[in-house]
Amino acid sequence: MTIDCADAHKLGTFWAAVLEAPLADDDLPGDPEALLRTPGVGVLFVQVPDPKTVKNRVHLDIQPQDRTRDEEVERIRALGATLVGDHRRSDGTGWVTLADPEGNEFCVERSGAERTG
Repeated sequence: MTIDCADAHKLGTFWAAVLEAPLADDDLPGDPEALLRTPGVGVLFVQVPDPKTVKNRVHLDIQPQDRTRDEEVERIRALGATLVGDHRRSDGTGWVTLADPEGNEFCVERSGAERTG
């Protein structure tokens, strides 16, 4: 998967922290590309001159494995994400839409334990 961005290393570093996966060893600040190595898929951040202007047509949905949805939202917000929409319901269902430091939207779903418990 490739994500266009203004600062490949900075955005790659944010997503490395969110997904708890490493950037490639040879990716350095100022590089025009940064590769995040996640299980099963690589995420390539590529610097482009065009700013993001509209809502993403494709976005990631994150389902935490060892934290609750609410704990994951707070963890990711502490990393620099901003709240876009809170779609949590009183019965515990729903999701939270966040944006990364460059404004790309993504959702945080309930954990597997929250879905079955």
